[in-house]
Amino acid sequence: MEAEDRHKDAHMQELARLAKGTFWDYLGSQVETVNERQVVVTLEIQPHHHNMIGIVHGGVHATLLDSAMGLLAMVNRPNCNVVTTNLNMNYVAKSSTGKMIVTAELIHSSRTMITAHAFARMDNGDLCAFGTGTFRVSQ
Repeated sequence: MEAEDRHKDAHMQELARLAKGTFWDYLGSQVETVNERQVVVTLEIQPHHHNMIGIVHGGVHATLLDSAMGLLAMVNRPNCNVVTTNLNMNYVAKSSTGKMIVTAELIHSSRTMITAHAFARMDNGDLCAFGTGTFRVSQ
């Protein structure tokens, strides 16, 4: 079990290294929890996350949900390439300040596809957005 934990830690460190200088890095989100069933990421909302009417841009929600679900897929297939094939978003309520918490959970996994869902909530529990994602797994 210790060797497996070291492998997971090394994989997470490699993903963090790869994220440096990317759009994910620019957003400023933080990975809080990662395991085969769930990923949790957080974001302290900043002015550059807003759209022109002063609320969090829908693309920020989509990026956070897609990235959390994608990370979940990558953790489930650490030696494979994983890409989004479908992202379905539902925007429920606006947000403009505070901490957003995104939780992604595995729905289904097969040899070549992974499906997950994710919820973006403010730190007081208010739901902002939710969605599902399907990811293709390849060697």
